[in-house]
Amino acid sequence: MYTKTSAIMIILLLLTACGSPIEENMSRDVDSFSAVNQNGESVQLPQDYEGDYWIADFIFTNCETVCPPMTGNMSRLQQLLKKENLNTRLVSISVDPTHDTPEQLKQFAEPYQPDFNQWSFLTGYTFQDVKELSIKSFQSPLKKMEDSNQFAHGTSFYLVTPDGEVVKSYTGTKAAEMNQIVDDLKRLTE
Repeated sequence: MYTKTSAIMIILLLLTACGSPIEENMSRDVDSFSAVNQNGESVQLPQDYEGDYWIADFIFTNCETVCPPMTGNMSRLQQLLKKENLNTRLVSISVDPTHDTPEQLKQFAEPYQPDFNQWSFLTGYTFQDVKELSIKSFQSPLKKMEDSNQFAHGTSFYLVTPDGEVVKSYTGTKAAEMNQIVDDLKRLTE
């Protein structure tokens, strides 16, 4: 004998079975955010990436710990995306906009051999603005360390849909996660 609760559970199961082809672990809209890229060109998130999947992370150029390996992994991801002919944008957002000028970001990026047509490094906003973006849109805490030029920030890479919704986070410090991102993007774009 079916109860009302049983019927609701069956409906929920059917609805979730028709969902995304990847295992999502987030559901947040990216708030509107103004920045400039490494070339000093104006960028408006998420509007300028509308219609494209994109991967975002948070870094800063004076970082003494996680940012260099994260940026190395983003470079690895860019190579994998090109190999698979996946037209996915990459966005590295500075959490230290006071220090990280467009020129500073470009200099930091160069050893990682970025294709700036695909990968943007953003600055040109206040720390408070990027803190709100990090927390509200990406569920990632951000804090300036006392008596230091360092910041405590998340180490995730975030998959953002063409509609500007963050749907999945990945461990940005693990190289193997780059393959998972590519696999997920292939499933989403097939």
